[in-house]
Amino acid sequence: MRIGALSRETGVSPRLLRYYEEQGLLTSHRGEGGHRRYDTDAPVVVRRIRTLLAAGLPTKVIKDVLPCASGSGEVLDACTLGHLRDRLSGLEEQLAELQATRDSLAALVATTEEEATKQKAA
Repeated sequence: MRIGALSRETGVSPRLLRYYEEQGLLTSHRGEGGHRRYDTDAPVVVRRIRTLLAAGLPTKVIKDVLPCASGSGEVLDACTLGHLRDRLSGLEEQLAELQATRDSLAALVATTEEEATKQKAA
């Protein structure tokens, strides 16, 4: 399968497919004329990559996880659980930090509004 066909089948641009290849996530072989040729399972691999990216995994982690993936990529083999749990834990920490920041900002807005109201009344 050539890069254009893979792009059409997956909806992923050729530029992005080349990037996946540079990152070691996707492999190609050079055919006649030096054109990239992908194995028949390449569309499945690209879908797995897209699923993992959508889940917030960086390409460095995807490179480690991808060999453990099977099927469409929506369900992964158990060997990926450590990476997935680590990423989920990191996201939960970020969410907690964002919530604390939001609460601080909301309190600041509230006190500023109260002060502004007092100054108008005076």
